[in-house]
Amino acid sequence: MAERLQKFLARMGLGSRRQIEDWIRQGRITVNGVVAQLGGQVNGAENIQIDGRPVQVRPFGQRRRVLAYYKPVGEMTSRHDPEGRPTIFERLPPLRDSRWIAVGRLDLNTQGLLLLTNDGELANRLMHPSSQIEREYAVRVLGAVTPEMLKRLREGVTLEDGLARFDEVREAGGEGANHWYHVILREGRHREVRRLWESQGVMVSRLTRVRYGPVTLRRGLHPGHWDELDEAQMVELLRAVGFAPPEARPEPRHSPAVGRVWPDRPRGGRSPRR
Repeated sequence: MAERLQKFLARMGLGSRRQIEDWIRQGRITVNGVVAQLGGQVNGAENIQIDGRPVQVRPFGQRRRVLAYYKPVGEMTSRHDPEGRPTIFERLPPLRDSRWIAVGRLDLNTQGLLLLTNDGELANRLMHPSSQIEREYAVRVLGAVTPEMLKRLREGVTLEDGLARFDEVREAGGEGANHWYHVILREGRHREVRRLWESQGVMVSRLTRVRYGPVTLRRGLHPGHWDELDEAQMVELLRAVGFAPPEARPEPRHSPAVGRVWPDRPRGGRSPRR
């Protein structure tokens, strides 16, 4: 079956659909020697090239994979950093004929759960506002927080890029001037959690993303390590964005992952920096 070029290449794990659309506009992709156009359809039998390099198409695509990575403070989510700071991609297991795509970003000073996948279409759905995927954060704030502030944060605050709010705010303890809260929102705007709290005159002193949709940061997972989602977790994640559940298939006999993922499911680990 034919499908749009950008969707096909995203499904092959070559980039997010939005990124591939940009490549098409820039004339970087050719199909059978002709510069590709947005809306063009392919079935995988074509000679597709990106920047003059052939795309290696497997008959049924690659096995869809998702990592739950615990990003530490001080790592960049970008693939390359001009200042030479470490990036998340230095720790990830290698892939053949595709690459890891980060589902959204976490800024330099934010830690916690970051999903990565080799399926660009899945990444696109997880990030798209229409999917309404919940993001949950544990936040430590410095300063007095009143019930009126919490009410405003739930009802909506006007920021420089529009109205923003938390779908849920709940207290999580703390002593003295530092208090912990768990907040949930369904957007991925730049520094949105920090900006919302700062609009109320309090400062975020620590921020950790603990959940993205149905995937929760595993207790006991250390910063700089990752878990790979198993079959049941993949089905739950796919359902959250409207994908049909995949057919059951046996796990590969050998996996590049080492360590532990979820209890009694050995498939996670950490790749050393290169």
